[in-house]
Amino acid sequence: MQIIIPFSSREPKTRLDSVLTSEERRAFAGVMLEDVARAVELAGSAPIILSTEPIEVPWEVIVDERPLSLAVNGLLENSKGPIAIVMSDLAIVTAENIKQLTEARGDIIIAPGNLGGTNAFVTYSPEFRVDYHGASYLDHIKMAKKIGRDVVVVDSFRLATDIDVKEDLIEILIHGEGKSKEWLSERGFYLEIQGENRVGISRRGSRWQ
Repeated sequence: MQIIIPFSSREPKTRLDSVLTSEERRAFAGVMLEDVARAVELAGSAPIILSTEPIEVPWEVIVDERPLSLAVNGLLENSKGPIAIVMSDLAIVTAENIKQLTEARGDIIIAPGNLGGTNAFVTYSPEFRVDYHGASYLDHIKMAKKIGRDVVVVDSFRLATDIDVKEDLIEILIHGEGKSKEWLSERGFYLEIQGENRVGISRRGSRWQ
């Protein structure tokens, strides 16, 4: 099974611009990509990076400048077997989670994100296509039904946790096991208790500390 990790190096993670500079966001995106790719390797597969431009990584890279949905659909159209798509910002994912996804049985296996996105999926159906706009998880369920395929949903906290906004960094500092946690800690990010039942995140020397 091919496991593809889409990656955009062009101004990634813009919703983190309140806590990271443009240069830091690019570096952080690369570190998260590495954590996801390493999890795929530990699960026994060779990751393939679907990048918007050439990048230097120790894995095979396919360059496609098109938007995410078009690039992924291009791969699905030409695939000759089962294919998995795993997003590059799943910074707390582990090899066990990857196996949970790839070892599930069904025509289409989907791991939804916390807010209705599609963080990872496997398809054994050559007719399946993606549309990552809006609540893509619901859209993909409808697409699968339209082509008469059954869907298996993988309920996984780690696969559901994609990193988009400042508050998401909390999950890395609590649950992270890879370089993303180390990267944040080295740059002064730390957990901060905010009231009796709330945990926040701060950065040493930052205006929003």
